[in-house]
Amino acid sequence: MPETDETSHSETAFLRRVDQVIASFVKDHRPLFEPLGSQVVDFVDAAARFVEGGKRLRASFVRAGWLAAGGDDDADAMVAAAAAIELLQGSALVHDDLMDGSDTRRGRPSVHRDFEAQHRDAERVGDPEGFGLSAAVLMGDLLLSWSNEMLVGAADLVPTDARRRAVAVYDLCKSEVTAGQFLDVISQTYADVSVDDAMTVARYKSAKYTVERPLQIGAALAGADDTLLAALSDVALPLGVAFQLRDDVLGVFGDPAVTGKPAGDDLREGKRTVLVARALELSDDTGRGALLAALGTDDGVDTARGLIASSGAADAIEHDIADLERRTDAAIDRLDQAAAVVLRPLALKATRRAR
Repeated sequence: MPETDETSHSETAFLRRVDQVIASFVKDHRPLFEPLGSQVVDFVDAAARFVEGGKRLRASFVRAGWLAAGGDDDADAMVAAAAAIELLQGSALVHDDLMDGSDTRRGRPSVHRDFEAQHRDAERVGDPEGFGLSAAVLMGDLLLSWSNEMLVGAADLVPTDARRRAVAVYDLCKSEVTAGQFLDVISQTYADVSVDDAMTVARYKSAKYTVERPLQIGAALAGADDTLLAALSDVALPLGVAFQLRDDVLGVFGDPAVTGKPAGDDLREGKRTVLVARALELSDDTGRGALLAALGTDDGVDTARGLIASSGAADAIEHDIADLERRTDAAIDRLDQAAAVVLRPLALKATRRAR
């Protein structure tokens, strides 16, 4: 079902409220840090700036789950929970950029690179890279702490049973994404990786964290039962994997002016994504050897990109995405009309995007 002007307006208003809630939260907490001096305040302000903007897709899935369970679209609990998930996303991105050695995020220097540059510009003593690393770890921890605090505050606004369910899903989400991140890191230490193993990383690092758990947190807060939570999982898992596969494609073939990250970053970092695993699967021995040699090197990006394209892996991934979209649509069809109206536009936004 296409997105109407009314649903588009409601979504825009909701996202504006999420931004306002985050800004208000930071403003209320800022006085706690002021006695510690301007450098700590600057650090807090940098954390607040980092979570500005972005796709806010996870926040939208919190809202979709809430509405699917019959919640009121103006509810403070829903908006606060969505803001909490965006802070969790901020924490994950800061740490992800650090682990990947990424230089940019959304067209700006990544957090560890920004603090590294500050160290050099101020001509401080010690190791600039070590300082940037330490600052990024701490910023990610701060954003995680804020996310916990905000989610608990949101859950306190709903009945006890709903509160318990929502907090349990949130805790599970944090554990799963950490496990998924570790699987992603350790996969880069293997010379080869199967498509099934890469799919497991995609499922835990992205599908559950981006779609399933945000949907379920919103629904749980609104009082959803186990049947609805399971039905939302049926929608979320294929959609979340499709989202990650689109990320895989954009990480190799995306336009840096649109994605905000250098082209080929995934290849430069040696990531064993589903796209790379599919290329290895489809290539002959010579092609596999050349691709494995090119991965994880600065000067092998163009070679790896060409090998992936010629292997037919990109076309295979597009076929996979289309199949996952069909499975998502079928799962949405099994929900009631109110849930379908809010979920269909989000499904398209997750998989048919350029950034």
